[in-house]
Amino acid sequence: MAGVRFEDLSKTFPGRGGGYPVDVIRQLNLTINDGEFLVLVGPSGCGKSTLLRLLAGLDSPTSGEIRIGTRPISDVPPARRNVAMVFQSYALYPHLSVRDNLSFGLRRSQARSTVQRIQDQAFRSTRMLPKPLRVRSVREERIEARVHTVARSLELTELLDRRPKELSGGQKQRVALGRAMARNPEVFLMDEPLSNLDAKLRTSTRQKIVELQRELGTTTVYVTHDQVEAMTMGDRIAVLNQGRLQQLGTPMELYRWPSNIFVAQFIGSPAMSLLPVTVGANATLILGSKRIQVEGEMVEPLLQREGQHLTAGLRPEHWHLAPATNRNLQAEVSHCERLGNEQILTCRLVDGDQLIQVRGSADINIKAGDAIHLDPDPTGWRLFEADGEAIR
Repeated sequence: MAGVRFEDLSKTFPGRGGGYPVDVIRQLNLTINDGEFLVLVGPSGCGKSTLLRLLAGLDSPTSGEIRIGTRPISDVPPARRNVAMVFQSYALYPHLSVRDNLSFGLRRSQARSTVQRIQDQAFRSTRMLPKPLRVRSVREERIEARVHTVARSLELTELLDRRPKELSGGQKQRVALGRAMARNPEVFLMDEPLSNLDAKLRTSTRQKIVELQRELGTTTVYVTHDQVEAMTMGDRIAVLNQGRLQQLGTPMELYRWPSNIFVAQFIGSPAMSLLPVTVGANATLILGSKRIQVEGEMVEPLLQREGQHLTAGLRPEHWHLAPATNRNLQAEVSHCERLGNEQILTCRLVDGDQLIQVRGSADINIKAGDAIHLDPDPTGWRLFEADGEAIR
């Protein structure tokens, strides 16, 4: 196994019709540890899939270097990089059985003579015959053993002789995963592999991928738009925007301490609510006519910024429904989303006229148009400078 390192990596595509070139990846430096499950997230067009294609060898970098372990691979052909990619569209061969789809990469991993190819084909043609009538092939027997090992781990044993058209979406996705696993690569690349599955199947397949990755210990780079996948699957998350790395850290590091406004808005569902505030005396925040208390780690940096205009952020679970007092913030409920175990309230604050989202109990009887009062958690505030960067 091996880690992956991107060093000052850039990728620029030429402009269409004589237009300006498009910078998709910009001076990216990123290290993925050996055996790590790294999730890449970001908006459409931020460079996630391009980064996978560069690592797989399907595109070439404009500048910079890619390393697997200590080996530079920017000029290495895709077939010799020892990476396996799982696509969003499964990319199974429709004319091959599940067995042959799983073994496809193994059969093409080494050059064979004409005699070897004839012997291997004879083995496949006679494998269902009684043992004395079978043609032996050590290479094919090794491939067959590997296919059965992978099929057992993915619960595909009963499906080995079926064609892709006879499989459900979840079964096809497991075959695509199995084809990548069978090669025992140094790096797995997964480009939104669960996006075509329904919600229930996505959950079970997500768990299976995590279990397999932990069992195999293979370095994995996983691209997704799904917040739940990002937060539950990855050892670390890398957030990209316009080809630049915005933040790299564990899921809870990114959730609790976003490095800038972009990450604060992108990580978490619902997103962090952002409010324009002025820093008051004694590390307080002034919003409209209200003075809001701040406690914890943000007090010290606020003491040095009295009078400055900042952006204050608060997660939905840090807004608490409270009695009507002068201290609490009044708001009007504009929308309720009941999710069974909880409800998400979209509210407009009277002070500041800002929309926020509040995570509340499912038992609270609230409807659109109701007036409520909110008590913000004084330790939950995250503060950002005028340029969008977080105050540490």
